[in-house]
Amino acid sequence: MARLLALLLTLFVTFSARADEAAIRQVIEAKLGLAVEAVQHTPMAGVYEVQVRTGSGVHIVYSDAQADHLIINGSLIDTKTERNLTQERLRKLTAIRFDSLPLDLAVKIQRGNGKRVLAMFADPYCPACKRFEQELAQVSDLTVYVFMTPIIHPELSDDSRAIWCSPDRAKAWLDLALRGQRPLAKPSCRTPLKQIGALAEKLGVRATPTLFLADGERVEGGLSAGQLSKALDDAEQESKKK
Repeated sequence: MARLLALLLTLFVTFSARADEAAIRQVIEAKLGLAVEAVQHTPMAGVYEVQVRTGSGVHIVYSDAQADHLIINGSLIDTKTERNLTQERLRKLTAIRFDSLPLDLAVKIQRGNGKRVLAMFADPYCPACKRFEQELAQVSDLTVYVFMTPIIHPELSDDSRAIWCSPDRAKAWLDLALRGQRPLAKPSCRTPLKQIGALAEKLGVRATPTLFLADGERVEGGLSAGQLSKALDDAEQESKKK
């Protein structure tokens, strides 16, 4: 009898979960017109994570069991660890294969042995990018692949072209992004800026800096030197498991 009750309880819980998922899908797709890709429980009782897709990529919406109430454009925070669970999930959901990036289109900057890797979509005139360059300067044993994305001041995009045309692209990038010194080379050579723009659109890169770690996880915005160093080490370990 005990086994039968346990089996019935398991079946009831499974059916309830499926019923909740069906209700959530139906309401969100009908009311919001969004395609629901997945529904799953969160650490918060009675709250579901709903993965939806729009033209700009994957997003997370939170719902109760019947989708009577939704949380949109909000983050789920673990108060004990101060972790942003929404941000962590989005990093997983929007991850790519690092080796799929066309690194030949990027400015390559190596520090130390260059063992750890980071790809970065950045604008040399982006204030957040400039601040992040200050943090990057404190991180060693790193190879950075910079995909120049001059979107802040398009009228100054010739400086990005001049960086690509410079005999030492890494130095020219750092001179401008880190030190504010404009490149001396003329923007007269063939550059990959259009290809990078198409790549950014394909990957849903909407802001600079946007980072991709070795395991393919995406980070929007800069990190402190300490945070970055830890993220690089963690990503390197995760990439070895794949």
